[in-house]
Amino acid sequence: MPRRKQPTIPDELLDQLLAGSDPRIALADGGLLDGLKKALAERALNAELDHHLETGEPDGRGNGRNGYSAKSVLTDTARLDLQIPRDRLSTFDPQLIAKYQRRFPGFDDKIVSMYARGMSTREIQGHLRELYGLEVSPDLVSAVTDAVLDEVTEWQNRPLEALYPLVFLDAIRVKVRDEGTVRNKAVYVALGVRADGTKEVLGLWIEQTEGAKFWLRVMNELKERGVADILIAVVDGLKGFPDAINAVFPKTQVQACVVHLIRRSLDFVSYKDRREVAAALKEIYRARTAELGEAALDAFDEGPSGRKYPVIAQTWRRHWPEVIPFYAFPTEVRRIIYTTNAIESLNAKLRRAVRARGHFPHDDAALKLLFLVLNRASKDWKMPQREWSAAKAQFAILFQDRFAIT
Repeated sequence: MPRRKQPTIPDELLDQLLAGSDPRIALADGGLLDGLKKALAERALNAELDHHLETGEPDGRGNGRNGYSAKSVLTDTARLDLQIPRDRLSTFDPQLIAKYQRRFPGFDDKIVSMYARGMSTREIQGHLRELYGLEVSPDLVSAVTDAVLDEVTEWQNRPLEALYPLVFLDAIRVKVRDEGTVRNKAVYVALGVRADGTKEVLGLWIEQTEGAKFWLRVMNELKERGVADILIAVVDGLKGFPDAINAVFPKTQVQACVVHLIRRSLDFVSYKDRREVAAALKEIYRARTAELGEAALDAFDEGPSGRKYPVIAQTWRRHWPEVIPFYAFPTEVRRIIYTTNAIESLNAKLRRAVRARGHFPHDDAALKLLFLVLNRASKDWKMPQREWSAAKAQFAILFQDRFAIT
């Protein structure tokens, strides 16, 4: 999109406006800029009323001006005391600032933007006070951000594409107050990769029930929203997921997330040994075939790192049935399955916002924040991964009746 050209103001007009006064005073609270906003807003409102009166009433009744009413309106930098023009029949409803609107256009967007960056309602309140001298209540901030919930519902029910070659499913933990007790809840994120290689968050779900029943509901929801096929689903050992996805999408290949396996393995390792263990694990997931990978796992188990940290080999063997499909794919596809930078980067942003919040008063508060963070992050997703062209050609061969290069 071309960058919009900023309007220019002639120097002569600026000199006239400043009239020799200190520019710093003009920029201060209640200075020239705030005065200009007030003057322009009142002029625009009067122009709106003039147009309303010229248009006339639908029933032909006569109308006219009826003085002004005072109204305080919050802008993104100040509180303006405006004189709102009235009409005798009270049929005038301004478009610039509606009858019951107390915040100038753009003010709500600024609050939502700060909230999406992980700031709490109290922090936003303090930020507006310190920077702009605006006193807003935490209830106002909550009311503004709660308006996002309608958007969340619409987004969560929007139609999806028929085919997603890849879907990554991962979870983050959030603390939510539930019946007077703060509980750890899992919020699951589904990140889909479209046929052209671009990414899309398919949905957010807070787990209410354990295991297969929950995942069956999620899969049925995706199907109802238009998803007909998923080629590969990459998951982090989610309980009950393989059975649930195959019940709805029987042809989908379920693949354990290798990145999570590696990370889980290194959780058992002391810092000084991590480099050595990570190098040894590469021999397993970079093996050419499943047989060679299993042989590398046996060698790791019998080697010094395996003997020192026996739980690592046990973890890999427990997930081995979901690791094996990885070896059937060519290098280009493996790299995309293994290199889950997209969802890793996404989860880092989500966790940062969650940490800043502490705990949430209810599920909707958690969904609201995570949706805003996701929405902000997805604006940077313009290009597919650089390996996608090669992977796409491989998908066309591996899934020839289900995937076609367009």
